Amino acid sequence: MGCELTKLASSSNGGNSKSNNLPSLDACGPPPVDSRLPLTAKQKYTMVASWKGISRAMETTGITMFIKLFEEHADLLNMFAKFKELKTKEEQATSEELQEHANKVMNTLDEGIRGLDDLDTFFEFIHQVGASHRRIPGFKQEYFWRIEEPFLSAVSTTLGDRYTQNVEGIYKLTIKFIIETLVAGYEASANNNVDNTTSSSTPATKLSDEPNRAS
Repeated sequence: MGCELTKLASSSNGGNSKSNNLPSLDACGPPPVDSRLPLTAKQKYTMVASWKGISRAMETTGITMFIKLFEEHADLLNMFAKFKELKTKEEQATSEELQEHANKVMNTLDEGIRGLDDLDTFFEFIHQVGASHRRIPGFKQEYFWRIEEPFLSAVSTTLGDRYTQNVEGIYKLTIKFIIETLVAGYEASANNNVDNTTSSSTPATKLSDEPNRAS
């Protein structure tokens, strides 16, 4: 696809793209992004390109993220029934249950980031994920924000030298946007009195697991 000036140049020269005055396709900037996205077209391109490096190391990035999360917020371990007894980094790093959950959460983030080209679908999906946390007893909406710094730290570890100051800024904008959307979905589910437990659709992956229940 070219810009309108390129099309005009082609038509005015009988299909000859060599115009003396009108700009070529290379002179056309990137297409405008949805105004709801807090990224420029160039930043979105950089984000998607950089994320490919993360997508090749989803499990290790996810585990690093959760280890950092539990290091900074040990109280959140109680939200996870399957690995709440994993008190050390070594135990967490080798836990199959944590690996499985880390993969699910990273896949959720992956779907969200890949959906930045279609914000209507992005909002629908991330709102659903946020709303799904309503049925976790004891969960508070501020818990969403606790994943921000561990996520950025894990991304930095995975990307290494590729995590430049510019890339860091773009990731900060992106994860903030995702968390704000999670919170919006969480709040809307209460305002609309949505009963997620009776939904006929498959529930989205939650950032935390179901709490431990007494037998």
